[in-house]
Amino acid sequence: MSTRYPFTAVVGMDDLRLALLLNAVSPAVGGVLVRGEKGTAKSTAVRALAELLPEVPVVAGCRFSCDPASPDPGCPDGPHGDAPGSARPARMVELPVGASEDRLVGALDIEKALAEGVKAFEPGLLAAAHRGILYVDEVNLLSDHLIDHLLDAAAMGASHVEREGVSVRHAARFLLVGTMNPEEGELRPQLLDRFGLTVEVAASRDPEQRVEVVRRRLAFEDDPAAFAARWAGEETALRGRIVAARALLPEVALGDAVLLQIAATCAAFEVDGMRADIVMARTATALAAWAGRTEVTSEDVRQAALLALPHRRRRSPFDAPGLDEDKLDETLEQFKGDEPDDDPEPDGPGDGDGPGGGGGVPPQAEGPDGPSPESAEAPESAPAPAPQGSGAGERAAVKAAEPFRTKVLSVPGLGEGAAGRRSRARTEHGRTTGSTRPRGALTKLHLAATVQAAAPHQRARGRSGPGLVVRRDDLRQATREGREGNLVLFAVDASGSMAARQRMSAVKGAVLSLLLDAYQRRDKVGLVTFRGRDAEVALPPTSSVDAAAARLEKLPTGGRTPLSAGLLKAHDVLRIERLRDPSRRPLLVVVTDGRATGGGADPVALAARAARLHAADGTASVVVDCETGPVRLGLAGTLARELGGTAVTLDELRADSIAGLVRDVQAAGQTTRRAA
Repeated sequence: MSTRYPFTAVVGMDDLRLALLLNAVSPAVGGVLVRGEKGTAKSTAVRALAELLPEVPVVAGCRFSCDPASPDPGCPDGPHGDAPGSARPARMVELPVGASEDRLVGALDIEKALAEGVKAFEPGLLAAAHRGILYVDEVNLLSDHLIDHLLDAAAMGASHVEREGVSVRHAARFLLVGTMNPEEGELRPQLLDRFGLTVEVAASRDPEQRVEVVRRRLAFEDDPAAFAARWAGEETALRGRIVAARALLPEVALGDAVLLQIAATCAAFEVDGMRADIVMARTATALAAWAGRTEVTSEDVRQAALLALPHRRRRSPFDAPGLDEDKLDETLEQFKGDEPDDDPEPDGPGDGDGPGGGGGVPPQAEGPDGPSPESAEAPESAPAPAPQGSGAGERAAVKAAEPFRTKVLSVPGLGEGAAGRRSRARTEHGRTTGSTRPRGALTKLHLAATVQAAAPHQRARGRSGPGLVVRRDDLRQATREGREGNLVLFAVDASGSMAARQRMSAVKGAVLSLLLDAYQRRDKVGLVTFRGRDAEVALPPTSSVDAAAARLEKLPTGGRTPLSAGLLKAHDVLRIERLRDPSRRPLLVVVTDGRATGGGADPVALAARAARLHAADGTASVVVDCETGPVRLGLAGTLARELGGTAVTLDELRADSIAGLVRDVQAAGQTTRRAA
């Protein structure tokens, strides 16, 4: 068994350590979402937490970890009666990003079904995580169908499995801990709300603290056992403090004045629903118990708000999480009631640090800690490089108009890309549409079709018992249809003809609306801009819609319109992405008025030739016509015909105005294929 890095040896990251310890004291808090850049020891700290949790009493032999004191009456392995109990360490179950649905929720035991003719349930990871920790690294990259199952289990505390003739319900109450890098895309709001607390982590900018991180990591890698032994005393003390805080938790009083502060804070920050109020109350109670107190103070409420509200106050995917601390302090002061007497000395084990002091983690062995990475202000992301050929006439970036809801732009046909919510596709989940002989390894068995294929041959195969005699040729793969995510590549005209302030604001608002739609449909996005003499890739294809919105916001305008250069640059991007991810189908969205005034001796002809390259590749495309005024040249419509796509105006992009747009895109795609 490998030795894990000790929790008490983690340098800095006070907020992260505190959030994890509060969940260890009170699992009802609801878990932790850890957001931060890569290489900040997010996973190391989470995995180390499991070693601190007390042992779990379980019914001997129960695959679903029933508590001997109150076994689940509906347990599939029950009834347990007076079954003996035993204790085992708390589990931390890891859910891989690429896990299958069967692995998560469990499924019919195919081996027993075919060999013995009986229906038996094989538990999944949700059953293994019951009364422990379910850890999802890179949770924002998790497939939608797995997220749906997590939401159901987190909401009901149980997993219901209805599939392949199996109907099973078992308890699934777990501490949900996820880590993510926001640069790789955001998390669905429904799952975001299921995490009780959230913390932002970043690498420390203090050289001494960074040196200490490296020193400890190298020492651990050289001799993990010796390093763990060095911290064994601190680990034992911290484990004892968790046990003491758990014992004190039921005695903590949550007065009406504190509840009023919690309710006023949630109302002031306009969080949705009531879950935030409940999580804040549980967190403040856990903070008091952790500090060895039996009464909750305003400081506990403040700390609880900083941990429980940032991810709940986001009004759109493009709002950065966080709280206005001045507003928080004003709200708490306004609704401040009678405070308890001066804080007593903590009577639990540990060093007596309050909630903000790093959760009782012992002082670092060498060198003082620098400022908490979570409290250090992260550097702003670098702005997009200035476009080529800026020259005279360049105008500063304008603010985007208010985004609006758009209808779906889908790629025609049936794809096989990553799971998402845009275009029709053959997927590993979704509704079963039929069966086929497997090509290569069997991944999704179509049980009924397999039995039907094997049934006529049972007598010839000498079947004598209840089991079915099945050969390799009898196996059938289930074919399922769902939705896929696409690569939505925006080619945005930022030339002088688009530079009118009100016009460019509307254009940016339209692109921002499409980006919001791409976020909701789990697409990858990319951004190509063209102006002056050339085009550039402002943002290579990524899952981070936030990054695309940030680049769009800083986009300046001015100069000529090198339309051909923009289309060629987009063609290069799509060509490279087809090599990287051939199963993800692209959708090209060209935002322009259709004018071509730069890029060669005959810019219009060059733009038409570049457009025909996309049509020859079969790329689905939409041209957003930004031409305004009483006299319109219809150049965007001409460009759309060359692309083999369709053109819509800015007004037609709105959801209530483009009912027939998807049909137009599909019809254009079918026409292109017939012509090819």
